Formats: sequence, C-alpha cells, structure tokens
Amino acid sequence: MTALAEQAAAQGVSLELRVGGLRREQGVMDQAGRQRTLSYWQAVHSATGQSFNLDKGLPDALIYDTEPACRALVAARSLDESRVWSLSLAIQQAFYQHGFDVTLPAVLVDLAETAGLSRSQFAERYDDPATKATTVADFTWVENLGIAGFPTLLAEHEGQLALVTNGYQPLPALSPLLERWLERNAHA
Repeated sequence: MTALAEQAAAQGVSLELRVGGLRREQGVMDQAGRQRTLSYWQAVHSATGQSFNLDKGLPDALIYDTEPACRALVAARSLDESRVWSLSLAIQQAFYQHGFDVTLPAVLVDLAETAGLSRSQFAERYDDPATKATTVADFTWVENLGIAGFPTLLAEHEGQLALVTNGYQPLPALSPLLERWLERNAHA
C-alpha cells in the first residue's frame, strides 16, 4: 500500500484507510474455524506471497477478533495519518508471521511505537470512547456500502465514490486502475 499511496500522493491525492472489521469473534475459535481460516491464509499466500506462520498462527485459545487492530489503526489515523500504513504493516506482520496476539493493547502499543507514534498518546487515544465509536462508524460505513472483500480501494471525487478494486490486486494490476481514475478525474 505504501507504493500505491506514493503514486496517489504524486498526483495530489491522499489515501485514507477505513477499517472494515473483517472478523469480530466473540469466543475462542474452534477446530473447524481454524481449519477454514488456515485454508484462507494458504489461498492469500498463494495469491500474494504474504508470509504466514501456518504452524503456530492459530493457537487453540485464539479469539480471532480484528476490532482491537482496527481500533489501533483508527487511533493512529487520528494522531498522525502518515503513520497508519506503517502501523498496518506492523500489525499484519506481528500477527500473521510472528504469531503475536494483536488483540492485546500492550502489543498494539508496542507496534504503534515501532511505527513512530508516541506510546502514551497512542495508548490514551486507543482507550478513548471516541476512538471506539469512530471504529464502529467505520465498520458501519463499510457495511452500508456492501463491501465484503478486503482490501477494497474506493476513489472519491466531488463526493462521488468509485470502486477501483474489491479484494486484493497486485500493484502492477492496481496501479494502472488508479492511474486511469486519476486521469479521468483530473479533467472533470
């Protein structure tokens, strides 16, 4: 996403990350859920090359809940939007590659610090009820648009949203789509 954000910025367009709450679990994941999730991870790895810790990434006691990580991104967005993409990558690597429990606030605070955010400011913002409300508002916005594939890239021009892609696209495929949209809307 960093390369895509740089491409957009070169054209004077910003990329804003909205969170969708891909998984919001209430309990410990059962064996069937682990097997299903591992099959998704294997498919993502095949399509993207994303590394996963397939052996230890889904421990027996895992509550697979993306709300805390999503809320961390919302907190980061409100503190320093330029740090959101690096925090997003840090959270993904911590969870998928290293098996960290990114539902734990202490883990998210550490990751926020590695992304260049103040530990104390991030921790305060993460726990703020307004951040929780904004996270829920992001989830609702995404749901109301009918977005079910992640990541999804939408483009906005004069209040109108356009779907650039729904679901993963490699940068060589995505970059021309964004470029075409930028060219069309530069003349509008």
